[in-house]
Amino acid sequence: MSFLTAQWKNLIMANYVINPENLKKYIPAGTEFDIWNGKCYVSLVGFLFRDTRVLGFRIPKHTDFEEVNLRFYVKRFENGQWKRGVVFIQEIVPKSMITFVANTFYKENYRTLFMQHQNKLEAEVLKVSYSWQNQKKTNYISVNAYDFISPIEEGSEAEFIMEHYFGYTKYSKDETYEYEVKHPKWKQYYIKNYEIEVDFENTYGKDFAFLNNLKPTSVFLAEGSEINVENKRKIIL
Repeated sequence: MSFLTAQWKNLIMANYVINPENLKKYIPAGTEFDIWNGKCYVSLVGFLFRDTRVLGFRIPKHTDFEEVNLRFYVKRFENGQWKRGVVFIQEIVPKSMITFVANTFYKENYRTLFMQHQNKLEAEVLKVSYSWQNQKKTNYISVNAYDFISPIEEGSEAEFIMEHYFGYTKYSKDETYEYEVKHPKWKQYYIKNYEIEVDFENTYGKDFAFLNNLKPTSVFLAEGSEINVENKRKIIL
């Protein structure tokens, strides 16, 4: 049985090209940076959880909620093939129980903050936004997208960003947690415009203050799908 099942819906992905040196201390043992066309990315991602179940059970008042995370991309070579995955710098959710479960059982870096979202269709434009309150300041990521979906082009930047099916967590210098995330290939909406108002230093710490002065290289909106998060395993080097 999967550890967690849910639907991930309307994923906004704002992607920044950065110097990988900025992330070296965060990379889990046994992984290396996953680079696309010579570029190292960090992404700010906001989305909705729907119909969330842990070990098949719904937790009352914890099935539908927002998440915003900051992540980067890695890969691990095992059994003759590359596993492509993500590492989360921090994941923000509005429910303290979710934070407790994720941090306790998956050794992730979840944080509980007040959050809101908008998913609204007006005149064939889909308006999607996610916001959170941190030290009395509102941060948000918002897009307007045309209301039709399209397959993701093979070999594209969008495919690189979305096609990562493992999570890796740095537990110690020599220990890494790995878990698989299963979902079908997503489709995307075409972005009309976007707005990002985030204090990265205030939210994620001094290591990410430089993002306050960067514009994203790209912004995507993925339709999402049902997902399964499998049980973790520990990798010891």
